[in-house]
Amino acid sequence: MDRTLGRAPLYLPLALALVALAFFAVLFDNGALLTPFFGDASYAANYLHELFHDGRHLLAAPCH
Repeated sequence: MDRTLGRAPLYLPLALALVALAFFAVLFDNGALLTPFFGDASYAANYLHELFHDGRHLLAAPCH
């Protein structure tokens, strides 16, 4: 049984990237993540922003 503390699991960078993407989506995104799928309509309809807007309030994150 190897208990070395110097080696991080291989999935750690992927997990950190997913956490960073989630923070970006919840706190800063205004439709940019949907642009590859819906084009400029993602900014006009603002679906992702509205989806996470209530989540921002729930987390007490400043958004206004």
